[in-house]
Amino acid sequence: MEGYAALDNPEDVRSEHERLLDQYHRAEISINGLNASYVFKIRNVASTSMCVLVRQDSEIVPRLKVGDTFNVKYYFTDSDCPPEHRDTEIRNITRDDEGRFKGHYLVGLEILNGQT
Repeated sequence: MEGYAALDNPEDVRSEHERLLDQYHRAEISINGLNASYVFKIRNVASTSMCVLVRQDSEIVPRLKVGDTFNVKYYFTDSDCPPEHRDTEIRNITRDDEGRFKGHYLVGLEILNGQT
């Protein structure tokens, strides 16, 4: 998949968001200093970004900060397609204390232009 240009129109952003959600279903994040990679299901819980759900007691939580960029391995919905690595920025981190995802953080991800 080729990188995409910045989208200014909210409808274009929503369309790109929906396309990515249809295309990818899992994201794998590896962080230096941690022994394991973390694989998360991509969720559609926000209208403008992809999100992954992270348990609040996970050892990865203190390593995630808004604005950090990681090289994330994305798995396609179509299992015949090989996974691809994309530079991805953490856009937001929201703790859910009472709702559907109580005890978890919703971590919003944005794939940056280009592909690695």
